[in-house]
Amino acid sequence: MTTEEMKQNLEAEIVKTTKLIEDYKEITQPIEPDCAIGRISRMDAINNKSVNDAALRQAEEKLKKLNYVLGKIGSDDFGKCVKCGQEIPLGRILIKPESVYCVRCAR
Repeated sequence: MTTEEMKQNLEAEIVKTTKLIEDYKEITQPIEPDCAIGRISRMDAINNKSVNDAALRQAEEKLKKLNYVLGKIGSDDFGKCVKCGQEIPLGRILIKPESVYCVRCAR
């Protein structure tokens, strides 16, 4: 895979993740206390909001890592583990482009 193809894949993933963050921000709005829903429905809505808040935080972290990796394309540090300095396998980069650790250090 060429550097340009990798850059295009990262940019596409950044666009997808940005859209996902926008969607999560929309569905994690505070639950109005005066909404006409039952107590059980309100508890369910609060629980769903907590799950979506966690997903939002994960998506924001992924976007941060994607931008970091995109900035490394073309440098000697691209594709190297930030912890041990070993090469990150291409398969891992293709499956999880935001990877900054090799498989061993990610454990």
